[in-house]
Amino acid sequence: MVQKKQEPSVLDYVKSRLFFWRGVKIEIPEEVGDTHVFIASEDKVGGTDIYEALDAQISTDGDESFWLKKHLLTENRGKLRAALAGFLALVFAFLAQLALEPPSRNTEIAIFFYGISGGILLVLAIKGYWSLADIPKAEQQIDPLTVNKIALWLSIPLIAIAFLSFGGNRFTGLNVLLWIFAFFAYLRAFWLPKGEKRGIWIRTKIKVQQFFENGIVIPSWIWLFLAGFALVTFFRFYRLNEVPKEMFSDHAEKLLDVMDVLSGETHIFFARNTGREAFQFYLTAAIIKVFNTGISFLSLKIGTALAGLFTLPFIYLLGKEIANRRVGFLAMILAGIAYWPNVISRVALRFTLYPFFAAPAIFYMVRGIRRRSRNDMILSGIAVGLGLHGYSPARIVPLIIAGLVILYLLHKESQGGRKQVLLGLILLSFVSLIIFLPLLRYMLSNPEMFSYRALTRMTSIEHPLPGPAWEIFLKNLWSASIMFYWDNGEIWVHSIPHRPALGVVSAAFLFIGSLALIIRYIKQHNWIDIFLLGSIPLLMLPSVLSLAFPAENPSLYRTAGAIIPVFIVVGLGVDSMMGFFERSIQKPWGKNLALALCVFILAISAQQNYDLVFNKYDLEFKQGAWNSSEMGQVIGLFAHTIGTEDSAWVIPYPYWVDTRLVGIKAGYPGKDYALFPEDIEETLTDKGAKMFLLKPEDQNTLDRLSSLYPSGSEKRYHSSVEGRDFWIFFVPPEEKNESDPY
Repeated sequence: MVQKKQEPSVLDYVKSRLFFWRGVKIEIPEEVGDTHVFIASEDKVGGTDIYEALDAQISTDGDESFWLKKHLLTENRGKLRAALAGFLALVFAFLAQLALEPPSRNTEIAIFFYGISGGILLVLAIKGYWSLADIPKAEQQIDPLTVNKIALWLSIPLIAIAFLSFGGNRFTGLNVLLWIFAFFAYLRAFWLPKGEKRGIWIRTKIKVQQFFENGIVIPSWIWLFLAGFALVTFFRFYRLNEVPKEMFSDHAEKLLDVMDVLSGETHIFFARNTGREAFQFYLTAAIIKVFNTGISFLSLKIGTALAGLFTLPFIYLLGKEIANRRVGFLAMILAGIAYWPNVISRVALRFTLYPFFAAPAIFYMVRGIRRRSRNDMILSGIAVGLGLHGYSPARIVPLIIAGLVILYLLHKESQGGRKQVLLGLILLSFVSLIIFLPLLRYMLSNPEMFSYRALTRMTSIEHPLPGPAWEIFLKNLWSASIMFYWDNGEIWVHSIPHRPALGVVSAAFLFIGSLALIIRYIKQHNWIDIFLLGSIPLLMLPSVLSLAFPAENPSLYRTAGAIIPVFIVVGLGVDSMMGFFERSIQKPWGKNLALALCVFILAISAQQNYDLVFNKYDLEFKQGAWNSSEMGQVIGLFAHTIGTEDSAWVIPYPYWVDTRLVGIKAGYPGKDYALFPEDIEETLTDKGAKMFLLKPEDQNTLDRLSSLYPSGSEKRYHSSVEGRDFWIFFVPPEEKNESDPY
């Protein structure tokens, strides 16, 4: 800052040195005649760039301009040295994460390089060169604390009647109607109108008039956003039918539940395979009706891919709310192209429903707290309630919301707004409870079934704990905490085993963003910073609490809610480095360098994640899954030519293909093609053509078939995937006896 004849005290100078984290750093002044020049470490003073201020000073001081130019040159050199140091910090962070990439890993080098990177950034932060973008101020609302009493009194009996009507674990036209009426009555009771804004028809009329008068001018930022969204849509849907190719047993269970829905079995909670919430089954049934994709792997995939895709706008909105639209955009893009979110979206199970509902729940709650907006908190409650119908790890989200409010109340930003936020939390809780009402009824009637699957992971009811619970918990917490940089687990169906959950770019910027958040929290003590960092382990708790089966931790699916804060922190890290280069290097070079950095890291990240998803994961999955699609094609061809769908069988073998999947792939969903060896004789009564599929190792059954059917012949089917061949034993139809009148 440039000031004349305005000198800080010695005490101010000492404080600036002892408490450097508080921001502005005061330098000892250079005396130039009667003029004292003070240079603060910040780039802008009162909204004016420091160089502009110095130029203005030079133009008015005449003889003093030499000394001011000298100081400006020194300052420029300092910033250029800082820019070089920042570039080196970035390079060391990338090298550190590269050292952790499989197959050749070097933990010592990675820690060393991350240490150097963090040390450089810490020094730059202390000197005031590197920092996060400021948290934008929110326009806070004043809650009139009003309520529509008629709607409130109407909602109470409707809620009670709807709750009672959900007995029997069925959705019916009546109880769904009561449920909807109860929800909207409650919403009408507490939703605050927008004020004196024009109605939708008037606004639409004005927009139409403006279009005909001026046309539509779309800002360049919107084009950029749309281009980014097109990129992430490509990553979600490219080769969706092929990657991954095969189903496994969980998919058979899900498709059977979808068939139940299509046949009129409208359950609230589906008890098959230890129990599942219903959202995915109704979503898939709707997709089948709309897209005519049938009972298929693709039908499941479309639903989960859409859920993964529409999580991303809420990541953008959250980043924009707590930082700026560049942070939101970067977080959205990097999450959209990342291997972790893409894999769990493509595997076609309920995993992606966790972040799909958690993202709007967290966004609306954060915005509701910052703006003290009752309506936003109600919207958060709706997302929380819907999430409880999606995937069981979402049961942790209410605790996250409660923790968020507690964090806020413990910080100075809550002064004057505690009452409004607590009221909002109460409203959120009740609206989420109304959305949860059908499952609440089922839970109270069937508590064991509702909580069985979670309890099998957390307790010893299915498998004894392999050690003290506290010790397993701490080990699981550590494993989950380092999964972004080191190891995302060993479960091949939804990951590439034993590689980091993040790519090199995202992991490096997660480190940078986390460090920046810690530094800013020490300086400013803002609840947003500690929430972003603290919510990551909290959202991973469903995986960390796998105490009975610690080998299942970390898992990319039970930790999926952490995708939201992780990529917000990644976006903050990228934005902090872009802003650093923009400030450290004179215009336009600094801005151009920041833009080039952004394009470079997005390109590198896209390239690596493309390879991870469409090459490495695809290959890993093919090598782990059984080729039920090839078996289904063989049976389907047989059934449509010489045989029938009832004269082909698959002989089960330990740890082999799920025979229900063969039926789905053959075009006969719901048919289980299993025929156990002891039941083979029952096929002798069938005089038509017959076909048996066997695992190559099952030589005993092959010999037995050859003995029972001397006219039969075997042929080895050569799979497109090595190690997935199978035997086809074909029995021709028996020749008809001419003397047989039939």
